[in-house]
Amino acid sequence: MAGFFKKLIQRFTRRKVDLDELEETLITGDVGVPMTLQILEKLREMGRSLEAEEVVDVCRQEILKILPPQTEPLSVPAAGKPCVILVVGVNGTGKTTSTAKLAHWLRGQGKTVMLAAADTFRAAAIEQLDHWAQRLQIPITKAQYKADPAAVCHDAWEAASKRGIDYLICDTAGRLHNKHNLMEELSKIERVLGRKDPTAPHETLLVVDATTGSNALVQAREFQKAVGRLTGVIVTKLDGSGKGGVIVSIQQELKIPARFIGTGEGPDDFGPFESKAFVEAVL
Repeated sequence: MAGFFKKLIQRFTRRKVDLDELEETLITGDVGVPMTLQILEKLREMGRSLEAEEVVDVCRQEILKILPPQTEPLSVPAAGKPCVILVVGVNGTGKTTSTAKLAHWLRGQGKTVMLAAADTFRAAAIEQLDHWAQRLQIPITKAQYKADPAAVCHDAWEAASKRGIDYLICDTAGRLHNKHNLMEELSKIERVLGRKDPTAPHETLLVVDATTGSNALVQAREFQKAVGRLTGVIVTKLDGSGKGGVIVSIQQELKIPARFIGTGEGPDDFGPFESKAFVEAVL
């Protein structure tokens, strides 16, 4: 949704804002039907013809009401135990890359990190995460293709615990075409980790691709059903995608906050989501 408000101003400059046309524009911008209706209701309450800049101001105000004013920080490690983060999402969203970028970001915050290649359903995911681990010089626990993902997470937890690692980030499989298998797999991972630390996993982050627009909302719905507890979203490909509005719709419908965003290919093109910056710069 990069520059969406700018495009809106250009579209309605020097002519009356047509609310039906605005409705279509907002929905195609992926802010979602509930937010679109909320914005239109607010505009109608104003009871007069509006300039494009006024419409954009209302859009910003209503969206900021929905988004958390501050991004909740990640859980902190308990004494002697790593903080465990599960990363979930369908293949192609940037899940494995985001796992590595999150590890890189945490290390930049002075934390120690270990990766677990628990997406054993896809051999390429193991190889990809291993490549990132070598590139970023971050320790990794991995196994063979089609190995038990829960066993990988178990071994990774043991290794992270022995080494006094702050954060263990597990890249898990995301095959929504068979939700039963996905649920069973994630449940087993949680049970195995729970035997080591009853509070683990501490975070479960869903990766969605901003360029897929409303499909990202559909994925968030399905993963929330499968996982039961998503603590946040990582939104990738916000660099000029034109689809950032999905952050708003996921927050409003599912109450799952954006926690991190990816804005490029490099390891540093990643950071915490900030609602004001998002609305001002991205929208």
